[in-house]
Amino acid sequence: MAAPTGTYVSSALTAETRAQLRESAAQCARSATTDPAALTALRRSGVLATAVPHRYGGQGGDGAEVNRVVADLASVNPSLAIIAFQHFAVTARIAEWGAPEQQERLLPGLADGSLLAASAWSEPNAGAAKQNVSSAGVLREDGTWVLNGAKSFATGAGVADLYLVLVRTRTGSEESVRGHYGAPDQSFFLVEAGNPGLRPDTGPVLAGMRGSATGLIELVECAVPDRDRVGPLGHAAEIIAGVRRTGATLGAVALGIAQEAVQVAEEHAERRGLLELDTVRHRLVELWVQLEAVRAVVALAGARTSSDPGSTTLRSKLFATESAERICSEVARMVSSAGYVADHPVVRMLADVRGVAMMGPTSDLCRTLLAAEWQR
Repeated sequence: MAAPTGTYVSSALTAETRAQLRESAAQCARSATTDPAALTALRRSGVLATAVPHRYGGQGGDGAEVNRVVADLASVNPSLAIIAFQHFAVTARIAEWGAPEQQERLLPGLADGSLLAASAWSEPNAGAAKQNVSSAGVLREDGTWVLNGAKSFATGAGVADLYLVLVRTRTGSEESVRGHYGAPDQSFFLVEAGNPGLRPDTGPVLAGMRGSATGLIELVECAVPDRDRVGPLGHAAEIIAGVRRTGATLGAVALGIAQEAVQVAEEHAERRGLLELDTVRHRLVELWVQLEAVRAVVALAGARTSSDPGSTTLRSKLFATESAERICSEVARMVSSAGYVADHPVVRMLADVRGVAMMGPTSDLCRTLLAAEWQR
């Protein structure tokens, strides 16, 4: 069957790579492990250069381009789309806040795929509420920092080459910035995978996103030089707030999953000869209407044309993930008993899209952050 009318993205991936990543998604869902060959394909695909400025060998893509690439990846392999999204997020923070030396040293590798970046922000007792982070960095007399603490649900744990770690830094000299999505005296550090004080663990087996290497990061007397701090001391809340204003949204992952789910529904209806039925065609119309709405809100976030781009990004994440879950649930009903077979694609899609809703900022945290606008 030809691609459905209205397919949204012109792929940045070759047909061969798309086929490989699609097959990898099915394999990883069964094995609950990350596929090294798929990661290699992602590194070699060229898409990791999306958010790197041109002068460092990148494509200079903005939030809209990041969303396009992430949605495309998510349509074939949501786990790798999440890994790529985190890579783009770290890349953009270095491009925006990194010192010139950091940019020269790291951005070329982040562009050509020799470096894969990941975020380590959430914590076991704090979840996605960044203001409750307890991991701490202590400045030693020799000018290095020692980081201690634990991070949970870090995508890319054990497969990334570079981690952007959020910790508290209380030296008494930093200029603290308070934000709803962070706390005073929090700072960001880059930690290389080879640092003996950084200990990744794939952690629990997830219901979805099973190829994303989402796990735990332990920081044990993890020494890093001050040159690996990103941005001023105590300004993590400001940096985090700026992430939303870029328009890059995890809603793009939900969009890619939903788009693939609608394709599955169309193919099922055609294969079973159900397109002759008005009821089936009407259900497909409803699915496309919902999908168009998800696409529109993700596009609006990436365009950054609203009066408050940061809030629009939060709304896009909330609306896209919850709408995509409804789409996947409806598709599961449409394929009937086939949708109750563990290995059916729509079963994986449902598990994956539910995971997006729980990624920071979670749906509930999106609501909290948006509701706080009226308090201000």
